Order: sequence, then structure tokens, then C-alpha cells
Amino acid sequence: MGKELASLYPIARQTFQEADDALGFSLSQLCFEGPEDQLKMTENTQPAVLTMSIAVVRVLKEKGITPQYVAGHSLGEYSAHVAAGTFSFADAVRAVRKRGQYMQEAVPAGQGAMAAVLGMSIDALQDVCNEAAQGEVVSPANINSPDQIVISGHAKAVERAAELAKQRGAKRAIMLSVSAPFHCALMQPAQDRLAADLSALQLSNPGVPVISNIDAEPKTTADASRAALIQQVTGAVQWSDSIQKLIQLGVTTFIETGPGKVLTGLMRQIDRSQAAMNVEDEASLHKLLLQPRA
Repeated sequence: MGKELASLYPIARQTFQEADDALGFSLSQLCFEGPEDQLKMTENTQPAVLTMSIAVVRVLKEKGITPQYVAGHSLGEYSAHVAAGTFSFADAVRAVRKRGQYMQEAVPAGQGAMAAVLGMSIDALQDVCNEAAQGEVVSPANINSPDQIVISGHAKAVERAAELAKQRGAKRAIMLSVSAPFHCALMQPAQDRLAADLSALQLSNPGVPVISNIDAEPKTTADASRAALIQQVTGAVQWSDSIQKLIQLGVTTFIETGPGKVLTGLMRQIDRSQAAMNVEDEASLHKLLLQPRA
């Protein structure tokens, strides 16, 4: 993860080194060599994904590609703010490592769960969650596209909601392999702890607008950015609406930076007419650079 870019581009290598220095251990070695089970621990995954994403952003900047707007899915909102200059990369990488720890510790292992529901409207799924809760927590957590919504909460409540969703006509409802029930009310202890950390950080007004997860609206001030990052720990990720907002604002080209191309795939479900591509290695970077510039 990121090894090829770090070997080819000094700015990418420098980014991984900055992360190592900020965290006090070799995150770069974990990214480049594993072991995978360590990398998959959310307290490591979060700074790793952030570092990889910013390495790509910096390589793109050297190639003359800079954003007019930025957005990020969940953890990715931190990458968006680093790209926008809201806070330093070192502060962000430390903050997201703590964010991962706090989220992991908020709910005892096995007590929470998440499930992806395909082919059901948000209103219908909200009704399903309300009915399945039975005094527990289950709610929409990631509204990823018109066709894909992830729910989160107590394990039994999520299982009940997934089963009920299928009975009510959802195409599929798939339990996810996750370490905690993210973006629901059970994350309140994590949100409270993170709020204290973020309040202590020096933030600047973003250099470009950042579309926030919590309400799919552009944030242009330090205070609004901080509040949005705090609220998103328990709030649902309004990803589909965020992309629609960017389209309304006139964005025509979307570049996903970092490992994988999940968001590029979601774009095909949200609006197939938009140009969307990912950059995570030399091949995908080369493919992007061959695209005609608007």
C-alpha cells in the first residue's frame, strides 16, 4: 500500500516519513510490508489510509492537478481537510489514530454490527430500522448511493433490520465484517473524546470548500469544519447527497485518491455521466495524466 509511489516520488516518500515521525512508529513499514492483521486494526487503518491519500494528493499537485472542491467519505473527510489546508498533516494523522482507538473502545467487541442494504429507499429503510430497534440502536450510517445504504448499531438490532429489509423488498442485506458500529449513536463516547482533541487543535479556514459528511454542505471556516468532523462520528455519512451537491456546484471531474476505488464505483450508482477515476499507484496515475484536461 503506497510502496510503489513512495519508491518513485520523493514527495510521497516524504509523506510516509512525516507520518512515521508524527506517530512515533513506522506506519510506512506497516503499509508497505504488513502484517495485514496489524494494518486492519482501525487505529492503524485510519492513519494509513489518510497517509496514502495525502501522498497521492501531493503527487498530483506536483503534476499540476489541484482541486476546486474536496470531500471525503467518513475518515476521508480528514484527508479532504488536509488537502484544503484546514489543518496540518501531522495533526491529522495523530487525530485519526486516536479517532480509530476511540471508535474501537466505544463499544465492546461483538456488541455492535453494520450491514449493507441494497435496493431500498432511505425512507423505507428508516422505517425498517425504527421497527427493528426494539429499544436498541440501529440506524442508517452511510447513505452511499440511491442503491446502497449501510446501517449500524447493536448487533441483534442490525440483524433484525437486515432480515426485515429483505422481507420488505430490499435486493440484498449483507452483514459487514467491521470492528465497530460506526456512525451511529453508540459512538457517542468516541465523539466526546474526539471533540476534546479537535478542540485543542489549531485549524485554519479551508483554502477550498470542503463538502461535509454530516449535511453535504460546503464548509469554508475553521469552526464549521471542526464541528462537522465532531458530529460525523455519530452522524450518518451523506455521501450520495455530497456528490449531488458537488455536481450542482459545477464539478465535472472527480478524482479519488488513496487505496482502492470504492468511491469511483459508487459514482456509477449516483451519476454515471460524471467523469470519475481513482489514483493509487503509478498505473492509475499515468491513466489520469493521459486524460484530456478541461
